[in-house]
Amino acid sequence: MEYRQLGKSGLKVPELCFGAGTFGGGNEFFNAWGATDDINEARKMVDICMDAGINMFDTADIYSDGHSETVLGKAIDHLNREDVLISTKATFRLGKGPNDVGSSRYHLIQSAERSIKRMGSDYIDIYHLHGFDATSPVEETLRALDDLVREGKVRYIACSNFSGWHLMKSLSVSERYGWSRYVGHQAYYSLVGREYEWELMPLALDQGVGMLVWSPLGWGRLTGKIRRGSPIPAESRLHKTAAQGPQVEEEYLYKVVAAIDKVAKETGKTVPQIALNWLLRRPTVSTLIVGARNEEQLKQNLGSIGWELTIEQIAKLDAASEVPLTYPYWHQRQFEERNPRPV
Repeated sequence: MEYRQLGKSGLKVPELCFGAGTFGGGNEFFNAWGATDDINEARKMVDICMDAGINMFDTADIYSDGHSETVLGKAIDHLNREDVLISTKATFRLGKGPNDVGSSRYHLIQSAERSIKRMGSDYIDIYHLHGFDATSPVEETLRALDDLVREGKVRYIACSNFSGWHLMKSLSVSERYGWSRYVGHQAYYSLVGREYEWELMPLALDQGVGMLVWSPLGWGRLTGKIRRGSPIPAESRLHKTAAQGPQVEEEYLYKVVAAIDKVAKETGKTVPQIALNWLLRRPTVSTLIVGARNEEQLKQNLGSIGWELTIEQIAKLDAASEVPLTYPYWHQRQFEERNPRPV
């Protein structure tokens, strides 16, 4: 297992992180991702991760209405807390009250304390804003997060699903007041979803923000089960979750999977292993958050590390997954002498 620096922080994280969204299964949406609510089963998954060097586990307060955090806390309680990195999130609604949502001081402090309690811990290693809250002043949000860090309840702060200006404004405010800054950005990125490269990747390179990739297999489309002539399998979660996630045109998906298939034959690896390894070669990527419904899937994901695609293979995948750029990115691409691509 390779350990990488998370942005400009001193924290090192494993190149693969276990996504505990599969723990809990509290409603139809999360049941589609996974419904591991048996503590012994969850503990087995945790132990497989730890044996492989995956010592980081990502969850959120809204995953199965907090049950994911509860199951994760019990699944790691046989380990030394300092040997484990826990990442969790807040901002989205969890409760019916008017202040049970957002990134206000009220909600963030309450959410952090409740997450810590659910997980049976004393602190959170990486605390994410799950999304940007345009109704709360950025200064209020960041001061609350800085207070959590100073109180020892949070080690590092990060964000998720921010646009470029959301992230840059937040970093500027932190710098202005000397508050804790976002060291990571958890965002969607995959071989069938490369928009991250347009604005957020150059920003992350310039500002030293590490990328934590969620849904690196394109919302379940790059499992190797979907290709031209093969419809979505009956057991696929896409039947229940496709509408809530990134939209991918069928012809584009088939084109990308065909290119992955060719590289898979050259390497003897599987489609998801190729897709994950491609991401690990991209600029700013610190870790990939991989979920698994069972031990077999988890062990398959572990096959994505310990080797590297060749430059030629990466070029094939790049070409197959390239999409037309929106403005102003198509204009900037014409002047690469002044706007070089991230490397």
